[in-house]
Amino acid sequence: MTKHRNTPSEVAEIVAIQALSFVAGEPERLGLFLAESGIGPETLRSAASDPQFLVSVLDFVLRDDETVKAFASASQHHPTTIAAAREALGESRRERDLP
Repeated sequence: MTKHRNTPSEVAEIVAIQALSFVAGEPERLGLFLAESGIGPETLRSAASDPQFLVSVLDFVLRDDETVKAFASASQHHPTTIAAAREALGESRRERDLP
């Protein structure tokens, strides 16, 4: 039996969903993210399936050193892994936009 290997974009989506869970885990942080993103809590779950939304989650986490350090600690991902996930999601979006 062959073991499934996740693609870089699949791994990036997993990291981004973990980041969303991290953001949602603290009411103050979640409120700030919702206010900045312009979405409501009722649409958060459905938005999580949109790769562009996941890019915005990682952008939110990565923009502040303390937040990225806290997420890195909570998720046990190195900060460079988080940044690479953001880059991979951006790349996968650009690939879909090509004719």
